[in-house]
Amino acid sequence: MKMEAVQERLKQWGELIITTASGELYEIHLGDTSFDSEQRIIRLSTPNGDYLIDGDSVENIKQHYGHKVENPEGH
Repeated sequence: MKMEAVQERLKQWGELIITTASGELYEIHLGDTSFDSEQRIIRLSTPNGDYLIDGDSVENIKQHYGHKVENPEGH
């Protein structure tokens, strides 16, 4: 999947769960994700550090909906 398609869906939906070709899952949001079209990288900034994801390695995207957290410690 092209990185631009991921970026467009993120703009539309605000939050996505993406799966990369290596099977890794990332939950990305508008506020913590940036796209570098020259280097073809998606940068996810988290409290634990930045993740640099191959922008064209995304194989699947899933819309993620807000929900009430029933068990805040298990979230």
